[in-house]
Amino acid sequence: MTERLADITAHIEGIRQLGAVVTAMRGVAAARAQQARGQLVAVDGYAATIASAIGHALAPIPAASHDGPRRAIRTALVLFCAEQGFAGAFSERVLDAVDADLGTSELLLIGTRGAAVAAERGLAARWTSAMPSHSVGIPQLADRIAEALYTRIAARGIDRLDAVFSRWKPGHGIDVERRRLFPLDLKAFRRPPDNNPPLLNLASEALLGELTADYLYAQLCNTALHAFAAENEARMQAMASARNQIERQLSLLRATQRQVRQKEITAEIIELAAGETASRTGSR
Repeated sequence: MTERLADITAHIEGIRQLGAVVTAMRGVAAARAQQARGQLVAVDGYAATIASAIGHALAPIPAASHDGPRRAIRTALVLFCAEQGFAGAFSERVLDAVDADLGTSELLLIGTRGAAVAAERGLAARWTSAMPSHSVGIPQLADRIAEALYTRIAARGIDRLDAVFSRWKPGHGIDVERRRLFPLDLKAFRRPPDNNPPLLNLASEALLGELTADYLYAQLCNTALHAFAAENEARMQAMASARNQIERQLSLLRATQRQVRQKEITAEIIELAAGETASRTGSR
């Protein structure tokens, strides 16, 4: 009986230590998600400024005609999956969202854990990269993605790039979105209402090329930050569920501990009473 009580007590202590780890992981995930959301404000402001500049740069350029011959579009997908575990089915949801296109598109896959999940499904990515452990590393990641993209475009390997990423929405949870990154739809950029063209020191086409490259970079940062924040939100949810399970286990173990201790006390009382009775009988 004493050994069983000691085992239960040791089990309770082990569960308590696990709970402390889970709480710490949840706190780290919350801090990282909050930091990423703060950086998104700056990235979105930068993208809006570039979008306005593109609109002004388009003013002296006539609208392009699309009457040329059409050819097959070679699509690439940049998939933002999970970097670490304990995030539920984060990577699986991203892959499921584009399941119909996985066999016909080149894959650029972000996230070590996501790459393992893709390999389990028999998917081979042409280019992979780890997601930074901190959001301050997102700009460098965007640079690497852009470099891989431009290499493929120069080799005429792809004609279109879509980003598939998870996005956390307050009150709605995590949704998977797909966003066109390349080529840019120039019709989506608002041209200035006046007819006064801006004073340029570069040819309009050269300036537009530089601005669209900057805008693509901003969009890569935006999608990566959304994915980073969403992964940490998913980890927070997983840790909250784990914490609830730990509390339930602790409650059951404590109840068992009380029962075993009560039985042990009762057995000791019975043993003491029996000994007292035996001693009285022997003294007669």
